[in-house]
Amino acid sequence: MKRGILLTVLLVLAISVQGLFAGDIQKVRIGTEGAYPPFNYIDNNGDLAGFDIDIAKALCEAAGVEYEFVTQDWDGIIPGLIAKKYDCIIASMSITAERDKKVDFTKKYYQTPVRCVASEDDQLDFFINGIEGKTIGVQRGVVGANLARAKFGDSVKIKAYATQDEANMDLASGRVDMVCADSVILQTGFLDTEEGEGFQFFGPSFRDPKYLGKGIGIAVREGDDDLRKLFNDAIDKIRENGTYKEINNKHFDFDVYGAE
Repeated sequence: MKRGILLTVLLVLAISVQGLFAGDIQKVRIGTEGAYPPFNYIDNNGDLAGFDIDIAKALCEAAGVEYEFVTQDWDGIIPGLIAKKYDCIIASMSITAERDKKVDFTKKYYQTPVRCVASEDDQLDFFINGIEGKTIGVQRGVVGANLARAKFGDSVKIKAYATQDEANMDLASGRVDMVCADSVILQTGFLDTEEGEGFQFFGPSFRDPKYLGKGIGIAVREGDDDLRKLFNDAIDKIRENGTYKEINNKHFDFDVYGAE
């Protein structure tokens, strides 16, 4: 009788230990913005779409976990993670030292430079006379804003917006002189659209990690090493098995991952 009880206890312990290390993460709630095309946005059917969304689905499939998306305005996306509204953030979030004080990050899953866009009519004037006194539109809380403040400082006025689309709209209407943001966002979300006619990139491509971070990663709560490892392993897996390349080619005609 005692032997049977002991075997039962050992079996329960074995199952518990196995679940602790192998099967404890069964579903992941993913926080994303849904307002940052082509990386994450709401499509015409009212569904989340974009590169971030496809990568998130592929990572969860590679890791063998279910997923659920939760949309959240950018300004509150890290507080939402800390408050446990979701388990991670997959929303084109740059891995910066400032954010690393609040959350933990996976390795990068893509990396693109920041650029600035201005009217074609203003380009020559900017090159000759500089941009002192001009107004630059940025999305609040993103690396484009960090870069604009660091590079141009008090010589310009920085106008922050809740979304990049709002900044682009004010550029098109002449309420700001320039916008600075991720180069892909500006190309596909503005320059390739009707509103972007007559505008073009101005100045160099910026890649300085001091302001722009170490690429785009997945944010998890501090100390959530199991989930961070799950995603790191899944990133390696989809990079190796060709899934990442398929998703990349669906959205872009260049390698969005960047240098290894």
